[in-house]
Amino acid sequence: MKKTEKLLLSLVFDALGYVSLIFPPFDFIWAPLSAYLMTKLYKGKKGKIAAVISFVEEALPFLDVVPTFTLMWLYSYVLGPEKKNSMIKA
Repeated sequence: MKKTEKLLLSLVFDALGYVSLIFPPFDFIWAPLSAYLMTKLYKGKKGKIAAVISFVEEALPFLDVVPTFTLMWLYSYVLGPEKKNSMIKA
């Protein structure tokens, strides 16, 4: 999957998280689903850690405004350790 496709999906998934601000019971479905989607979108250890964070963020009230998927995309493609090392070598 291309990184722009992941970014678009991340934005859509974060927007879905805002539904619970209008309809709070949506969190009962969205919290575990967001964790599952996070593991599918981002593989490995960092995907699993992000999935736990996503689940907790969606399950707890008033934290739904945090764009977890988009932040994970930024970490993976802009700010992550691999990116910092490649910037130093260049």
